[in-house]
Amino acid sequence: MVVLWASAFPAIRVAAPDLGVLGLSLARMAVATAALLALTPWLPVRLPARRDLPLVGACAFFGMAAYQLLLNWGELYVPAGTASIIVAAAPLVSVAIAAGAFGERLTVAKLVGSGVALAGVALVSASRSGLTVSGSLWIIVGATVVQGIYHPLTKPLLARYSGLEVATYAMVGGTLMLLPTLPFAWQDMATAGGSAWWSAVYLGLMPSALGFVLWGYAVARLPIATSTSLLYLVPPVAVLIAFVWLDEVPLITELLGGLVVILGVLTLTLGDRLRRRTQTSSKPLAANSAELSTRR
Repeated sequence: MVVLWASAFPAIRVAAPDLGVLGLSLARMAVATAALLALTPWLPVRLPARRDLPLVGACAFFGMAAYQLLLNWGELYVPAGTASIIVAAAPLVSVAIAAGAFGERLTVAKLVGSGVALAGVALVSASRSGLTVSGSLWIIVGATVVQGIYHPLTKPLLARYSGLEVATYAMVGGTLMLLPTLPFAWQDMATAGGSAWWSAVYLGLMPSALGFVLWGYAVARLPIATSTSLLYLVPPVAVLIAFVWLDEVPLITELLGGLVVILGVLTLTLGDRLRRRTQTSSKPLAANSAELSTRR
């Protein structure tokens, strides 16, 4: 999933200039929807219950329609690797929502790890002088926020539906939301070249269809803080893919920021586990000491 989502950022840079923001968003969503619906004869997808439709609609809006539009728009101006590192801050939004809405505990390791990772994202954001707070940067920040909102919204749905079902619901809903933009996107879509269309098809089949199914599988089995923290690993992979595919050479400060992000991931995901192991290993020692004292 990390590799698939990382590859989406350079693919968007290839497709967005020709297909346009609306055209690429609609094409990617339509391909992903068709791919997911094609799987239903072999992997049945139930209709969502009526009570879940508002939550499904929210997932479709934040995680699909709004995210696609904002990210495609932002990447017209922001390099693929840089955009991926800014979007890496989405788990910070997810962790905050998970703590407030679902009562997930914020441990010291999670707070410190998130802070370190955010510092890495800030370092990357400040490394490109062409990014201004009032322009391109805020578009990517907007994509970051809506993506961060999407992740915890899927948690209640994944308790009742499979990852494939949740991905299908959100993808179909997002496509329906974008469908009214087709008249405005048609001109760009009709004149786009082959490389743009191949990139759009790849985006729909791999990062969108397969990537969101894998994501649903992970979120259903891991705490929000743990699963979303792994998304911090997307930027280093995206920077590497953009370098190979688009010849985008990362700045030294971007590479340093990527290393800081990885450090934050390790702190967030492994900090609590190491603390629990330390506590577990210390309990037998404490018990043995108490037993010896009793015998004496």
